[in-house]
Amino acid sequence: MKSQQQNAFSLIDAHLIAKSLKIALLVGTILMLINHGEALFNNQMDIQRGIKAALSYCVPFCVSLYSAVSSAREYQ
Repeated sequence: MKSQQQNAFSLIDAHLIAKSLKIALLVGTILMLINHGEALFNNQMDIQRGIKAALSYCVPFCVSLYSAVSSAREYQ
């Protein structure tokens, strides 16, 4: 019998990852521009802001992937 963790990972496929990446690109860009757009356009980006800007993409990716896997688990 598979554990729940193994079962959840088996639901992650290329389609879900691709869809999550597309959502993260769109939502992350919007969030990055809202939060760091002024610094970006005024050439005031530093390492700390760069890390925060990268997280603007990571969070929507994780949320989207988690939602897709949770939804897939319900229908399995």
